[in-house]
Amino acid sequence: MEIEEHFFRHESGRIVAALTRLFGVGNLALAEDVTQDAFCRAMETWKLRGLPKNPSAWLMTVAKNRALDILRRKHTARAAEPELTRFLESEWTLVPTVEEAFSARAVKDSQLRMMFSCCHPRISEEAQIALILHILCGFNVMEIAQAFMSSHAAIEQRITRAKKILAESTTLFDLDDTEFPSRLSAVLQALYLLFNEGYHGSSPEAAVRMELCQEAILLINLLIEQPVLVTPRSYALAALMYLNAARLPARLDGSDNLVSFFEQDRSLWDHNLIAEGQALLDLSASGTELTRYHIEAAIAAMHTSAARSEDTDWKQIVSLYDMLMAIHPSPVIALNRAIAIAQLDGPEQGLREIGVIHDLHRLSSYPFYPAALGELEFRRGNYPVAKAHFSSALALARSTMERNFLQRRIDTCKKS
Repeated sequence: MEIEEHFFRHESGRIVAALTRLFGVGNLALAEDVTQDAFCRAMETWKLRGLPKNPSAWLMTVAKNRALDILRRKHTARAAEPELTRFLESEWTLVPTVEEAFSARAVKDSQLRMMFSCCHPRISEEAQIALILHILCGFNVMEIAQAFMSSHAAIEQRITRAKKILAESTTLFDLDDTEFPSRLSAVLQALYLLFNEGYHGSSPEAAVRMELCQEAILLINLLIEQPVLVTPRSYALAALMYLNAARLPARLDGSDNLVSFFEQDRSLWDHNLIAEGQALLDLSASGTELTRYHIEAAIAAMHTSAARSEDTDWKQIVSLYDMLMAIHPSPVIALNRAIAIAQLDGPEQGLREIGVIHDLHRLSSYPFYPAALGELEFRRGNYPVAKAHFSSALALARSTMERNFLQRRIDTCKKS
């Protein structure tokens, strides 16, 4: 039996959303238990009988039947989502109501409403994002902790508190259209983190997790299909995802080794995604709003518009990083800006820019920081210093792919 981990991650969010639509947010734990039970049954059954023709439909049917069993117990129906309670207490209306909740259209609507319901005003923005990643995107606590550069205990506590607040809510799926715009920022940030986790994977198993990028694109598309959510920043984030996803086919070679950006075979880039990303970027310019997503998408577009690495307009990219630092300063963005400056003005200037990064200590566990120092020292011909930096990066590497890449750079230093 072969099935990708992403399948369960994707289906988990869909099933939990559909079940929570029925059970009510006060029964979120029950929705998660039923989802987990459906997955366990799938693993047992499929191991013996092989994969069904439609694994997704199989899982949905198991979850739906279990939901019917549970809702036939009147005490549970009374605690179900308030607006559905009267439909769920009558056997005459119970089955069609549950069938409707699991229809493709309703599941998409439930996912969307679940995303925005997780962004309850009483929940902090960081907890809102953690909740979306956990409930809708199937991230475990450790994965979220890595994405936030936080501890397992802190994230677990954050999610537990957020779920408690959600459980006290009585309007999970009854949001008014006017409530969506105020919650959009946190939803977009969660999807941004989801895509980044796929693109720069912190997982020990893989440095690139294409399935997470695909999931983020599915969810952002869900957003921009809704007229009330079509905003310049929604388009900008979608453009950023498409433009970066276009480069994914070249990030790994035929042996699953990471390939540096400058050595990527650009003929492997997906030019359909580039065209779609550029069209979305054009749409994002329809208003006066300028967000980090606009600028990051513009930087990605500068890269994808260059036929060769040496054709890249680094002056324009540095200007864009200056704008990005002005509206969203961070040590990671400052590091990327310094790398762009090194491309424009040489490695010495790049190293000087890295040396003056504010809050540099926050990069102490970030492997790309010593790796960047190693690359710039290598270009200066300081091979022993470069080797030492690459060795520091190797000690911080999070996956076998990253370790292999850095070991190759160390070997190159030894030969130089």
